[in-house]
Amino acid sequence: MSEVRALHPWVRARREAMIDDLAAYVGRETQSTDRALLDAGLSWLDEWLRARLGEPAAVRVTGGGPYGDVHVYDYPGSGTAPVLLLCHYDTVWPAGTLDEWPFTVEGDHATGPGVFDMKAGLVQAVWAVRALEAAGLPRPPVRLVLNGDEEIGSPASRPVIEAEAAGTRAALVFEAAADGAIKTARKGVGIYRVGATGVEAHAGLDPGKGASAVDEIARVVLALHGLTDPAAGTTVNVGVISGGSRGNVVAGSASGEVDVRVSSAAEARRIEAALAALTATDPRATVTVEGGWNRPVMERTPGIASLFALAQGVAADMGLALRECAVGGASDGNFVAAMGLPVLDGFGATGDGAHARHEHVSVDGMLERTALAAGVLHALA
Repeated sequence: MSEVRALHPWVRARREAMIDDLAAYVGRETQSTDRALLDAGLSWLDEWLRARLGEPAAVRVTGGGPYGDVHVYDYPGSGTAPVLLLCHYDTVWPAGTLDEWPFTVEGDHATGPGVFDMKAGLVQAVWAVRALEAAGLPRPPVRLVLNGDEEIGSPASRPVIEAEAAGTRAALVFEAAADGAIKTARKGVGIYRVGATGVEAHAGLDPGKGASAVDEIARVVLALHGLTDPAAGTTVNVGVISGGSRGNVVAGSASGEVDVRVSSAAEARRIEAALAALTATDPRATVTVEGGWNRPVMERTPGIASLFALAQGVAADMGLALRECAVGGASDGNFVAAMGLPVLDGFGATGDGAHARHEHVSVDGMLERTALAAGVLHALA
């Protein structure tokens, strides 16, 4: 497909323009919990999108409450069912980070807060659409979702994402790649809090009158950690525990924060059943469980496998090798995959250092992935 092979040279010729866009975007701090920064960043993005892609056919805005608003942009194309493009604009980096760590490019290496997770991804998505327009190549309609709360679990944007995904044919998630690989499976994530209530008593004078909540929570921790099954891709970790009031008091309360990761819906059901069955050993004490699944599991379905095969074929036509992988982290793509739609995640930047001070992207990788995304959209037309 000569027209597909021509996309990469066109993108490479726009290297400086793409770097300029990335510099301007990274230069606007958008931490998940800073509403003022999120509003300013989204306002800039709205203007930038119109400058790069023209007026969309429709824009829908949903308020985020204490979090960033969600903007959805529809751009027409060939056919009726759109392809969903998911991009979050929030980062983990607080206000002032840019003062000590500005956006910098040295050769192929671009660094700055949020550049890898995932500001380069949105730049790539937009330039992929531009590349197809410049080449006069057809593409399906695209629906671009920008949300500002992904890094904290998408509490406000999840229902919007699910509603906007309905009626689409597939989703491309422009989160960062995993060492260059496309993510065709992601674990589901459960966030729980286990609590224990006991009976306080003097630990020296009347220990028998007490029922230790610390003892109960310790037993719960052992039970939960025993649910881990590496072969099944399941991990259960109680990462924080607290309890009691003083060393000479039988503890009246205790709690633990639990992180659960599963690779299948069957494992999710097993964990749910185990959590529901937790009880106190001492009849005078109680054990409670709060929380739930922050993101459902994204399993590698036949639809996802077929979509990856298409992308791999496009990459081969461009002279590129494309790999796939499964990862333990979750994204907004999990929500869409749980609806039964084919999803390819990790279409964003190649680089390293998400949430870390060595966060960076490859500029050449950014250009390559932009061309690949354009080729996949063309193949879906």
